[in-house]
Amino acid sequence: MKFLTKNTDYAARALMVLAGHRDEYMSARDIAEEQEMPYQFTRRILQELIKKGIVASKEGGRGGVILQRDPEDIKIVELINIFQGEVELFDCMFRDKPCKNRATCVLRQKIQKITAIVKKEFADITIASLMG
Repeated sequence: MKFLTKNTDYAARALMVLAGHRDEYMSARDIAEEQEMPYQFTRRILQELIKKGIVASKEGGRGGVILQRDPEDIKIVELINIFQGEVELFDCMFRDKPCKNRATCVLRQKIQKITAIVKKEFADITIASLMG
């Protein structure tokens, strides 16, 4: 089981770079090189972050991307939701249909409690907190 995909990991790493260069535009290439990430992959990640209003872009010789929001306000759970969807540890499906025992399943109730704890922990992690 994976909690974080490459998309989410690379998004967090790119945002940490931008947070470290808070008041300057950076190119996708510079971000990719600093974090040793594939350039095209980094560009796709940044495009999604632009769409979501987390970073802003500017074209031209002095262009690139810049953080749009405070690193304290960017939570890992938000990146997970953008790149992976809602945090779910169990989907309660049987043959592509909701399980008939969803309402009474004891295991599902336990897993829902664990899921809530995991979501809260991810919600407590911000880009700023990852930077030390």
